[in-house]
Amino acid sequence: MTPPAVPAETSGRQPEPGLRADAERNRERILAAARRLYAAEGLGVSMAAVAREADVGKATLSRRFATREDLITAVFADRMDAYAVTEALADPDPWHGFTRYIEAICAMQAADRGFADVLTMTFPAAKALEERRAASYHGVVELITRAQAARHLREDFTHQDIVILLMANAGVIAATGDAAPDSWRRLVGHLLRAFATPGTDVPPLSPAPASTALYRAMIRLGRPGVGTS
Repeated sequence: MTPPAVPAETSGRQPEPGLRADAERNRERILAAARRLYAAEGLGVSMAAVAREADVGKATLSRRFATREDLITAVFADRMDAYAVTEALADPDPWHGFTRYIEAICAMQAADRGFADVLTMTFPAAKALEERRAASYHGVVELITRAQAARHLREDFTHQDIVILLMANAGVIAATGDAAPDSWRRLVGHLLRAFATPGTDVPPLSPAPASTALYRAMIRLGRPGVGTS
C-alpha cells in the first residue's frame, strides 16, 4: 500500500516561491474586493459575494480567511488603528482635541459603510479587532475626562454617548446616501453644540442640506432594503 503523502508543513520542505507568491496575490485580491464591497454595501455582504468580486473560488477564500470575522479583521485592523485617539490626545487644547476626534471618526463612517458598521457592532470572535477597539476605548475615556476637566464638555457626558452618536450618524449616512451626502456634518455640528458647556467655542455649523436633496433622500429611504446593511 502506498503511504499517505506527508504534508509540506511536517516534511521540512518549504512551499515553492511561486506558490507563496500566488497565495499572497490571492489574499490581496480578496482584501481589495472585500474593501470595495464593504465600503459600498456594509458588512452584510456575503463571503460568496467577496469571492466573486475577487474572482477566486470559495475554497481559496476559506483558505485565506476561514471565517467572516477573520476577513473583517484583516480589512479593518488598520482602520481601527487610524480610529485611535492618539492625535486627539496630543492636542494641547482638550476641547479642540475632543471635537477633532468626533469629526474625524464621523467622517470615516461617512466614507466607508463597512467601517460605520464596525464602529457600532462587536465581534467577540475577532480578538485582534476587539483588542484595537479596547485600546481606542481607553483613549476616548481619557479624552472625555480632559475635556470635562477643562470645563468645556458637559459633566453628564459619558463614553456611552460616543456609541449613541456613532449609531445616530450611521443612521443618517445610511438614510441620506448620495442624495444628501453631507447631512451627517449638520448632525455632528448640532450634537457638538449639545455636548458643549455654555460659553464654549464650537466648530461652525455646516449648511443645512437643500430641501430637494432631503426630499430625494426620503424617497430613497422608502425603497425596500435601503437604510439597512
